[in-house]
Amino acid sequence: MEKIVNELDDLKNSQQAIMVKLSKIEVDNMELGNKRLEKDLPDMHQRVADNLDAIAGILEDFATQTETFSDKNNIAALKEQEAIDKI
Repeated sequence: MEKIVNELDDLKNSQQAIMVKLSKIEVDNMELGNKRLEKDLPDMHQRVADNLDAIAGILEDFATQTETFSDKNNIAALKEQEAIDKI
């Protein structure tokens, strides 16, 4: 699960970078006034925002599942015992 969470975090960061790039293009197009960009950029922006919402939901579910698993299997105590055993 941790590997997937790391990949989802990376995906979230990538989507955020795309949002920044789209915003820059929108600002630059204010001067240019390209009709195609004016038409398509808002939809592109919305799809990326929807992706970010989906990623956030998945990460929230994973956090809940991880916490439930940890509580059910007493992971904190196992980690504590592992630290003691290393001493």
